[in-house]
Amino acid sequence: MRIGELAAVSGLSVHTIRYYERIGLMPVASRNGSGHRSYAPQTLAWIEFLGRLKTTGMPISEMLRYAELRERGVDSEAERQALLMMHRKAVRARVAELMECLDVLDAKIAGYGEHPTIKAQQ
Repeated sequence: MRIGELAAVSGLSVHTIRYYERIGLMPVASRNGSGHRSYAPQTLAWIEFLGRLKTTGMPISEMLRYAELRERGVDSEAERQALLMMHRKAVRARVAELMECLDVLDAKIAGYGEHPTIKAQQ
């Protein structure tokens, strides 16, 4: 798959894909006979995983660490698992914080239903 196709399917821009390659977040793509980047289908799964990490707030430095460990192969599985477990802990804490905020918003919204609206002022 060429870079434009990968961009269209993944939702990333061509610029972002090139940037991810340049910083080592993605392996450098192989080149076809014309010199164009050629990506394996599993690249899309990796990009989707990176997107999940980004959405959950993982810093790019930790994403890079994970990518480095991934490149090392099976011997790094314990380190990758530990990194993801630490991140999961942070995500769960953030979800709990957001749930508390949601409870406050729900209470505030419910409070507006307790007071009659003055239509004459509208």
